[in-house]
Amino acid sequence: MPPLLQIRALHKHFGKTEVLKGVDLDVQEKEVVSIIGSSGSGKTTLLRCVNLMEEFEDGEVLLDGESIGYRVSGGRRHRLGDRELSRQRSMTGMVFQSFNLFPHLSAIGNVMLGLRKVKRLPKDEARSIAESWLRRVGLGERMDNHPSQLSGGQQQRVAIARALAMNPKLVLLDEITSALDPELVQEVLATVKSLASEGATLLLVTHEMRFARDVSHRIVFMEKGRIAEQGTPAEIFGSPKSARLTEFLGNARG
Repeated sequence: MPPLLQIRALHKHFGKTEVLKGVDLDVQEKEVVSIIGSSGSGKTTLLRCVNLMEEFEDGEVLLDGESIGYRVSGGRRHRLGDRELSRQRSMTGMVFQSFNLFPHLSAIGNVMLGLRKVKRLPKDEARSIAESWLRRVGLGERMDNHPSQLSGGQQQRVAIARALAMNPKLVLLDEITSALDPELVQEVLATVKSLASEGATLLLVTHEMRFARDVSHRIVFMEKGRIAEQGTPAEIFGSPKSARLTEFLGNARG
């Protein structure tokens, strides 16, 4: 089977600074790929380009065989219109470092919003889907609570339910535990492990090395805007090939 996600020769600049320097990456359907690396290596920027939150200057992102964000006509690249971009964004779900919940909406209201506004589902159907996902992330008893009434870990689980309720082909997770107190991290990671075991396709950026080792089929190490090394968890953690990855892992283990 062709990869679900194909990233080819991706370049991204912020001003004169080149942040992504020709990234190539494939992700198969139902595969869990973790991206690790030091701050500034391009990890989050890569996710944001996949989800069209950042424009990229060169290269191509294909999701399920469809070129994302741009089309080529007459030898020139053109950005797609807003309606088409919105449709393509709905093919991915993204969960952020900060929870980005609407404070005036309950947990179920937050999950229902995209189902109603983007997918235009009837209210009863949207509510049924939202209830199902909130139960799956362990929040069946907190559906009517507002974000201010939920812990950080619970809020992040609402954000995960909101992303998955849209039935995306690919889920992007960007350092989803970095804003949490240590005691709340495990409940969120357990939720992600459950999704992985159910066959969700996940591309995640994480600094939780043990979690990356336990949940991933493959780990990608980024360094200075490039993929420096990739392999199975056993290969990356057991026999890193480069001195830089060895150094990084040593620092990460403290």
